Amino acid sequence: MEFESFLVSLGTSAVIFVVLMLLFTWLSRRPGNVPVYYPNRILKEMDPWEGSSLTRNPFAWIREAFTSTEQDVVKLSGVDTAVYFVFLSTVLGIFSLSALILLPTLLPLSATDNSLKNSRNATDTTSNGTFSQLDNLSMANITRKSSRLWAFLGAVYWISVVTYFMLWKAYKHVASLRAEALMSSEEVLPEQFAILVRDIPSPPNGETQKEFVDSYFRDIYPETFYRSLVVTENSKINKIWEDLEGYKKKLARAEAVFAATSNRPTNKTGLLGLVGEQVDSIEYYTKLINESVTKLEAEQRTVLAEKQQTAAVVFFTDRVTAALAAQSLHCQMVDKWTVTEAPEPRQLIWENLKIKFFSRIVRQYLIYFIVAITILFYMIPIAFVSAITTLENLQKTLPFLKPIVEIGFIKTILESYLPQIALIVFLAMLPKFLMFLSKSEGIPSQSHAVRATSGKYFYFSVLNVFIGVTLAGSLFQNLKALEKKPNSIITVLATSLPKNATFFLTYVALKFFVGYGLELSRIIPLIIFHLKKKYLCKTEAEVKEAWYPGDLSYATRVPSDMLILTITFCYSVIAPLILVFGVIYFGLGWLILRNQALKVYVPAYESYGRMWPHIHTRILAALFLFQLVMFGYLGVKLFVWATLLVPLIFISLLFGYVCRQKFYKGFEHTALEVACRELKTRPDLEEVFKAYIPHSLSTHKGDDHKFKGAMSRYQDYAAISAA
Repeated sequence: MEFESFLVSLGTSAVIFVVLMLLFTWLSRRPGNVPVYYPNRILKEMDPWEGSSLTRNPFAWIREAFTSTEQDVVKLSGVDTAVYFVFLSTVLGIFSLSALILLPTLLPLSATDNSLKNSRNATDTTSNGTFSQLDNLSMANITRKSSRLWAFLGAVYWISVVTYFMLWKAYKHVASLRAEALMSSEEVLPEQFAILVRDIPSPPNGETQKEFVDSYFRDIYPETFYRSLVVTENSKINKIWEDLEGYKKKLARAEAVFAATSNRPTNKTGLLGLVGEQVDSIEYYTKLINESVTKLEAEQRTVLAEKQQTAAVVFFTDRVTAALAAQSLHCQMVDKWTVTEAPEPRQLIWENLKIKFFSRIVRQYLIYFIVAITILFYMIPIAFVSAITTLENLQKTLPFLKPIVEIGFIKTILESYLPQIALIVFLAMLPKFLMFLSKSEGIPSQSHAVRATSGKYFYFSVLNVFIGVTLAGSLFQNLKALEKKPNSIITVLATSLPKNATFFLTYVALKFFVGYGLELSRIIPLIIFHLKKKYLCKTEAEVKEAWYPGDLSYATRVPSDMLILTITFCYSVIAPLILVFGVIYFGLGWLILRNQALKVYVPAYESYGRMWPHIHTRILAALFLFQLVMFGYLGVKLFVWATLLVPLIFISLLFGYVCRQKFYKGFEHTALEVACRELKTRPDLEEVFKAYIPHSLSTHKGDDHKFKGAMSRYQDYAAISAA
């Protein structure tokens, strides 16, 4: 990429961001757009503009985000969201402290050397294909064997030490945040009184599965056992219940149309209401509702009597016993009576609970194999796209485009954005497939599935996007090099890495300017909401469904951030300017997502920071890759003292081990010192039990008890739709 194209890309991205920010300021103050920009506050029955400034100042939202506290985030969006902001602020701190030392130290050293000037044909550049002025500010301009390389070696140590310090500090803070939330005496959390039991053996003759479970746990915990809820096979009854809810929505819609027009609506009974007999909608859906209720009641009796599975949720009268039970071995055989902490009611993936112990292990390794194959074969199209989306290769592949591409303005725009947009499109196709694979492992809860998906997506991003794009530019040469010396992968990667610096600089800029601009302005959700409201929505429930925002989508958001983290780490010493882009990305992310967390997004679950050990491990993985790359690149520069990085690599592994030993258990289980705190009010154990009853088996209405079906802290989508 030429320097002119780089500046055009950066400038246009910045202009787009400013325009989107001004659009947000204008659109968010219009009363008709309130459900799009303040849904979190609306669902909590708060004034959308409470504590906000409605002045003409377009930066007022920035002050509101900065003045918010961590407790504000916990109150409005939960502990998981607060932990995500700990991640953003930690990475921001790492890159800021690194930039303070590296930029004034390494940039002058690079700019005043003359390696590139003395070797115009050198391949050691930061601009794949053309000479770029940015090369002079990078490690590419440092002469081989130069004593200046000591500064770059020291920079690797500085970044590593800063990362260790910030991660240790963050881990302690998140552990305290989690403990404080779980020790809260203000609120009864149903999951703290329950355990999840899987792999239940067959009951003795004459006993039902429920009687067997009750007698087993009553013998072990005679004073504190309350009751159990045996998991049942609910596929048929869930279908009946979903149909019933659908008929209720259609009846409400028909009644709303009748009330608005005084004309009784009609519909056809065939496929999608397009074919079949024409009937009165109100009478037709009323009849279907009555039939479905009868079917539902009959199937409920059948399910409870005949379809009990080998899993159950067991309830206790106090939190300490539940915490003890979740950490105890209940059977000498590990594949019987497997006990873990119960997830929140809204998190349970019911169909996975019946999967047996060894089946879960086989599924897990099979999914790992499928993910590995997917990563391997997905690298082929990514490498292909990365190779052909350079203008030179694009003209060779599609010769008829040459006259258009040669136009100066179009050439600059294509060179600035085409490869980055192609990469973003490829990544957008993947998350749902990885979530499907994660759930197929037999994972019992939604938050666990999100963590598993996030891990797969992270390694996919690093291996396919970062390493794949890095090697793709000189793919065939690299294959030949690896064929001759298979153990030279680190050297090959280190040699290829500098050539893609400007590509990744532009990629990061595109992500924070355009990506966060679209996030703040919410243009796409706004357009979709108004189109649905005008042409599709007839009832208040349908309007609420149209603007419901969902959550922060950690399964894709965290790996995307991790990719930027990895890119910034690996280029921080080679091309130190990327630290500026990393600071802007995570700084803007903290600011804009703070606004979104307080006003827009509604959490789908609460795991009390269990995502943090996953985040911590991936940050260390990125640091480890950075250290390996720098070891290889300093070797390419023929700097014999590159071997001094070997101890640092082992220190990273040791640091990860120490952190896991010290902190991880507190995230895997609830500590007894946390569980022993007394609640201000005595819990209603029957309400705790009802919170876990699936909607299709519940004989009470969703608002008959204080846990709102499956939600103890937030209104959820089902509650809104049924309103």
